[in-house]
Amino acid sequence: MKITIERGALLKSLNHVQSVVERRNTIPILSNVLMRAGQGQLSLTATDLDIEVVEATTADIGQEGGTTASAHTLYDIVRKLPDGAQVEITDGEDGKLTLQAGRSRFALQALPQEDFPAMSAGDLPHRFEMPAEALGRLIDKTRFAISTEETRYYLNGIYLHMVEDGAPMLRAVATDGHRLAQADFPLPDGAAGMPGVIVPRKTVLELQKLVEEEEGIVRIGVSDTKIRFEFGGVVLTSKLIDGTFPDYTRVIPEGNDKDMEVDGKKFAEAVDRVSTISTERSRAVKLNMEEGRLILTVTNPDSGSATEELGVAYSSDALEIGFNARYLLDIAGQLDGDKAVFSLADSGSPTVIRDVDDESALYVLMPMRV
Repeated sequence: MKITIERGALLKSLNHVQSVVERRNTIPILSNVLMRAGQGQLSLTATDLDIEVVEATTADIGQEGGTTASAHTLYDIVRKLPDGAQVEITDGEDGKLTLQAGRSRFALQALPQEDFPAMSAGDLPHRFEMPAEALGRLIDKTRFAISTEETRYYLNGIYLHMVEDGAPMLRAVATDGHRLAQADFPLPDGAAGMPGVIVPRKTVLELQKLVEEEEGIVRIGVSDTKIRFEFGGVVLTSKLIDGTFPDYTRVIPEGNDKDMEVDGKKFAEAVDRVSTISTERSRAVKLNMEEGRLILTVTNPDSGSATEELGVAYSSDALEIGFNARYLLDIAGQLDGDKAVFSLADSGSPTVIRDVDDESALYVLMPMRV
């Protein structure tokens, strides 16, 4: 194999694939990236046996072939090369991969491409397309609520499924038992009848990084065990979480009759300011609501207390409720519009939070004792 490629193009592709590779691997080949050269393209593949990312980029191919070398080492080398450098990569008979750029020369240990595990997606019966921006939005609005608890493994991802809510929708839901995030997008053609699937947290994070740079269309294929995303020369294939997502609709309260409307940006800034006083972010923020105003309070026995008052639209009975400061900030960070509506029942019941300008997203937050 012999190829010449511009440093920027190689760095971009390596950046996309190397983050899938675990830093510590008991199987040496899994630390490597598979490089294949042919038909005017360099194809890079990385996997952790649960996710596989393949990216193809244009290169000047002197000799076709393939090999594997350490993904993180390769990425670090290319990152440190000067901008605009032409990188020449060759694999020799001695089992080494040689990388040359200007006066720099690196010889890396390589492993044969035949040893690299192939991840087959199998048959993907449900195929549909959606804008990359819309997929990115579904992820952004929900990923913060993904559980990190390994015991309830079925909550360690985003539940992607179809709902008939007036019009058919593709819905993403994530919850960790303390908060829930839900976002909808009109059901794309071809997605009708797709099974409800749980996309793992690591896949979601990788996908988000890739989608952020993409402006076109994402092609999605789904089966009961795998999901595949294709866009802009990148193919990401992932296993799904094998479990049943709980009936989340039961925790979304219907009868909350006390509505408070507040400026979302000012609310987020106020929560951020008062929660500075708490040593760890898990401390509660107390919300006191009375007609026309909201008082936010944080009390920390070690360092003091903080209060801030905001003007709000609220005309129900006075109410006091506490929330986890970090959870409240996570949700406040998703409110893009000018106004947010908090629908409350009492100090011990879950609260529903909506963006006035965005009907397709909804958040539920459990209160804390204060």
